[in-house]
Amino acid sequence: MGAQPLAGLHIVNTRAARQAPPLTRRLKAEGAEVLHYPAVEVAPCTDGGQLDAAIRALAAGQFDWLVITSANTVYVLSERMRALGIRPGEGAWSNTRVAAVGPASAAAIREELHRAADLVPDEYVAESLAEGLHVVGGSRVFLPQSTIARPALAQALHTAGAEVTQVAAYHTKVGQGGDDLTVHLCRRRVDAVLFTSASTVDYFIARLKGEGGDAVSLRGAAVACIGPLTAEAARKHALPVQVVAKTRTVEGLVDGLKTYIAGRTG
Repeated sequence: MGAQPLAGLHIVNTRAARQAPPLTRRLKAEGAEVLHYPAVEVAPCTDGGQLDAAIRALAAGQFDWLVITSANTVYVLSERMRALGIRPGEGAWSNTRVAAVGPASAAAIREELHRAADLVPDEYVAESLAEGLHVVGGSRVFLPQSTIARPALAQALHTAGAEVTQVAAYHTKVGQGGDDLTVHLCRRRVDAVLFTSASTVDYFIARLKGEGGDAVSLRGAAVACIGPLTAEAARKHALPVQVVAKTRTVEGLVDGLKTYIAGRTG
């Protein structure tokens, strides 16, 4: 495939602005021209009383597990901790074990909370995370999530007998800024669009429609998804999915796209 298999291709990074850089760096290393089109914008919940109370309980060492299902959750926790005068990585909560759904979340935990994740499952989905925790009856679990998080993880923990403090930490909305994607689509200067979550697909379509585009305008562009749930969401919007990453990571997503491009041009 050569030193830069994606050289000259215009590839859309749909991740929220704060999460976009790792994927952008990976694509540029393969020679791609990256178009930034944040489909999602992350904002803390306006009523943060429950979250702040749970964070104070965490700082006091009242939880056995802190369970993180996205890097966005880490950023919100870090910001609220600092606002409450709590130093991430210090205090009684240093004895609380931390679980991360995948490597991106684990990396955010290291950078923002100054902790290493005690558990990262082999399969980067909520169900595998629940299985790996091996909670016993009475285990105290802090589960901060998005307002649109799937209920599977909380239900599995409850079933296992854990005392789960599930708190809405942030909400998502249609993103803004970045490149003018509708112009690039009109000029047929989009070779691939990358999606890293089902919600990103939904918000991408909502934003595109709001700016005068639609799914039909993506004809000719490869659609690459980080996993089966994301691919399912794309197909519901009539997007033809050419790539589903074998491993649910940014690296796996880019590798899947490289393989697809090589097969198409080989």
